[in-house]
Amino acid sequence: MKKIIIASFAVLAFAACGGNDSKESKDEKKDNTTAGSDLSSNPDYQKGLDLVSNSDCFTCHTPTEPKTGPTYRDVANKYASGGDSAVNYLVHKIINGGTGVWGQTPMIPHPQISEQDATAMVKYILLLKK
Repeated sequence: MKKIIIASFAVLAFAACGGNDSKESKDEKKDNTTAGSDLSSNPDYQKGLDLVSNSDCFTCHTPTEPKTGPTYRDVANKYASGGDSAVNYLVHKIINGGTGVWGQTPMIPHPQISEQDATAMVKYILLLKK
């Protein structure tokens, strides 16, 4: 019985993380332009994209196509002018999760992500402003 429960939790955890190997996710990871400007040489862009690509973020978010959560571009358009307080707010949302800002679908918490890495992820996302 204990093995069945553990196996069930493992399957649920895997399903929640999703497989980031879908063609759509790979194509979204390659999206390195916004508003016609090339961001590929921007160190904030590179570091943030690497961290996002190696996490489960693309399970619910993409730069431009809506999924379970808002697009990164929508987040950037909403918060890019908010300065450090917006960065701190979004870092907190990544680490602690939340609900209600973009509807009732919850943002799952990611306590395993450090504040430094979450900040780099947010800087990447905010660069996607249109």
